[in-house]
Amino acid sequence: MSLPRQNRIKITATIQAPIDQVWTCWTTPKHITKWNAAVDEWHCPTASNDLRAGGRFSYHMAARDGSVKFDFSGTYDVVTRPKLIQYTLDDDRQVSVRFKEENGKTTITEVFEAETENPVDMQKSGWQAILDRFKHHVESL
Repeated sequence: MSLPRQNRIKITATIQAPIDQVWTCWTTPKHITKWNAAVDEWHCPTASNDLRAGGRFSYHMAARDGSVKFDFSGTYDVVTRPKLIQYTLDDDRQVSVRFKEENGKTTITEVFEAETENPVDMQKSGWQAILDRFKHHVESL
């Protein structure tokens, strides 16, 4: 999968944990529901994940006060355990997530196509906030 340069946003985080632990926390619904939100006022009450090429995932995202909710969902294009996940969101945007371990730390690099409703800076900061929460979740285990 090759994303158009002008529409790509890149975020990254280095987690103080081995790649197998990072992969498990990234892909297992019981972990996804603990970290998948950009701010404390939101949460991910349910997640389903069929982690294989052609498999589907769906993460139910909701404001804690019940005012807003949506499903973040799509189809996996490539799954190469524990190094790479590529998927297409239901709105046809593409996402690539790479995992690289070095000296017991794992760096995640996520590249995604921007949507057109919100400013690019807002999208980048939102996705980065989720990735930062993921880092905190893994490192607190």
